[in-house]
Formats: sequence, structure tokens, C-alpha cells
Amino acid sequence: MKRDIIISGVGGQGILSISYLICHAALERGWSFKQAEVHGMAQRGGAVQSHLRLNDREVFSDLIPKGQADLILSVEPLEVFRYLDFLSDTGVVITATDPFVNIPNYPDAAEMSRLLDSLPHKILVNADEIAKNIGNARVANTVMLGAAAPAIGFQPDEFDKGLAELFGRKGEKMVEINQQAVRAGFELATNHTA
Repeated sequence: MKRDIIISGVGGQGILSISYLICHAALERGWSFKQAEVHGMAQRGGAVQSHLRLNDREVFSDLIPKGQADLILSVEPLEVFRYLDFLSDTGVVITATDPFVNIPNYPDAAEMSRLLDSLPHKILVNADEIAKNIGNARVANTVMLGAAAPAIGFQPDEFDKGLAELFGRKGEKMVEINQQAVRAGFELATNHTA
């Protein structure tokens, strides 16, 4: 089962953590994967993106050709539009709706809403609000991971081991809250109607 995924956002939003967790789950399944990432000016809120290719057979290239991505998973809404030319005609955009305003000409809320509404296949996630309701605003990225899980073909519990490895040193509570975040995102996506 092939999945070509672009993960995007800005520095500090956990793009590389999301990529790690997907790769970890794929490895646990025995799948092959290739990953390529661009960090940009990550510490200054610059663009960060990862090409992630998964398959139950061998993967030969780490870069996704334009027009071939099955999914764009974005933790920052404006970053979706930087990579739309990679999305296939049937591809899905799953994006957080919460802006990270780091440029002077960032579109206002009404314009951003119009741009997002114009996308044909999308799931829009208020990840910041969901994360705050769970009890930790910093787990918005794992909310987004959970929202993408159905499109990738994963169940939430397939990320549990990776979450324990990634966040275990921060304590069991941090692992548990990230697990809750994945499940909340997954529930939102599975109940989504286009």
C-alpha cells in the first residue's frame, strides 16, 4: 500500500516529530520508507517540510514527483499552498487552521478561510483548540498526526510505541497526553464529512 506524503509547517511545530512517528509505525508494520526533509530557517519560523514515501514494497526514491502526493499534512495553513503542485488530483489536504503569522503580508483570517475552502479534498483541523482542550497546547502536532492517520491507513495505537520512545524521557504523563491527542485527531478525521 503506497503512500506519498508531504508534511509541512514552520520551525518549532514538530514536523520532524510527525515524520519520525509515521516512519516508526511503518517500520513496525514491516513497510519500507524513504524520507527527505528541508529545514529552512527552522529556528526563526521558516518553512520546514518532509517528503515521506511509504510502501509495503521497496521504495526507490525519497522525493515525491510533482502531482503524485497522496496527502499534504500541514501544521500551518499557509504552508499548504507552497506544496499544492505536488498533490495528485485525488490527493487530500489535512491542515491545521491555526495560523503562525510570521510574515508581514500574511493573509487575514477571511482570506485564509476562503483559500482553504477552495481546496477540493480537505480536512480542516482546529488543532490548537483540540490540544488546549486535552490539556497541553504543545500537542497540536500529534493532533494533526491523528487526523492524518486514516488517510495513511494507520490506527491510533500504531503510534503508541513511537510516542513512548519519543516522549518517554519527559515522563509518562507526556506520553499519555500525546496518545490522547492522536486519538482526538483520528476521531475528528473519521467523523469528517466533505
